[in-house]
Amino acid sequence: MKIDHAKPLEYSTEENRLKILGFWVFLGAEIVLFSTLFAVYFTLVNRTGNGPAGSHIFELTPVMVETIVLLSSSFTIGLGIHAMRIGAKKAMMTFFGITLVLGAVFLGVEITEFVTYVHEGATIQTSAFLSSLFTLLGTHGAHVTFGLLWGSAILFQVKKRGLTPETANKSFIFSLYWHFLDVVWIFIFSFVYLKGMM
Repeated sequence: MKIDHAKPLEYSTEENRLKILGFWVFLGAEIVLFSTLFAVYFTLVNRTGNGPAGSHIFELTPVMVETIVLLSSSFTIGLGIHAMRIGAKKAMMTFFGITLVLGAVFLGVEITEFVTYVHEGATIQTSAFLSSLFTLLGTHGAHVTFGLLWGSAILFQVKKRGLTPETANKSFIFSLYWHFLDVVWIFIFSFVYLKGMM
């Protein structure tokens, strides 16, 4: 395996560069998935039947907490990648750990929000609007859950093996995934919650 020391560790081998390219292709497929879910949501947003509309169930406080927490985690994962690139393993692991804690907080608030909706009679079976809402939010939440497991596995590998071209590549790819989830959330925040509160 030929290592190019002139490039960042995550790009230092041909295999690593191909893995990153492959992950960008995967993210393209994820964009198609979420675009489809958004299209379904926008098609069904006014099909509330006898159930509540978004303006009746959406609350600004939990949504703002979710947004601040998730965007903060995007910042900390960026700091983690910077620390990785300068060889600061301990700082990198700390920032990745903070990112995962923030992700868990986000998930906790989202689950609490779902439970509140259900207690108010807004379930996935109540209306087409709520079905599309729960599917969109649930898919994003499932991606965050997977990210927490994946990020934990990467932290374990970095702790055990150190910063190698392989662990750096995995860490960088994970950061792309995490940033992608943050971008999706910005669209959810803007076009689902804020628009729905109007």
